[in-house]
Amino acid sequence: MIRESDLSRYKCQTCRDKSCATEKLGMEELNLINNHRYISDIRKHTNILNSGSPISHIIYLRSGFVKEYIISKDGKEQILQIILPHTYLGFASLFGDKINHFLYSALTDLKVCYIGIEVFTDMIKSNGNFAFEILSSVSRESLNNFHRFINLSNKKTFGRIAEMLLYFSRVVFSSSNFQIPLTRLEIAEMVGTSRESTGRVLSKFNNEGIISISGKKIKIKDIRKLEKISRLG
Repeated sequence: MIRESDLSRYKCQTCRDKSCATEKLGMEELNLINNHRYISDIRKHTNILNSGSPISHIIYLRSGFVKEYIISKDGKEQILQIILPHTYLGFASLFGDKINHFLYSALTDLKVCYIGIEVFTDMIKSNGNFAFEILSSVSRESLNNFHRFINLSNKKTFGRIAEMLLYFSRVVFSSSNFQIPLTRLEIAEMVGTSRESTGRVLSKFNNEGIISISGKKIKIKDIRKLEKISRLG
């Protein structure tokens, strides 16, 4: 938790990590949010929200990466998406039953803001531009996840791993060089295959010069070939 004496350095009015939605708020609205939020540093591997827990705050991710996932009936994780900075957590239940239906865990150290849901919903009701940005964000996220799941369901292991690498390159890091924040097991859980199959495919891509791997650091060397593997599945 940030010390009370340091709060002046993290005012919503002067924050450099505003979302597109909060950019649409006036000074009085920012003051209101500022008075109904608290900020926190969260360590890597910490569970942030649990499935079945009541939603009392919307969580704004200022920095770091979070995995959103569920636990299947056989006890396995299914990673739904990687949540990026400047994104809100907890929207899925905001206008529903107010119960969280997913699990969220920190993949890296995080900086977050907890905003009371009453204040947040009041902003949505009173500021159309703010509401539009929120709905646009939710719609984009839902469509992206829908298309990604459909694509994965129609691919075999090679295509799924290629799709995952392109996802991290284009969506998460916007770079062909990146350090993947997942273990081999988590990669397997994200694409719906085994850890052993994931390791074999990554090794094959590395040996064929499609990518280079050093620990968790990955460089895409032949993106056209990777795109072809992803496309053909």
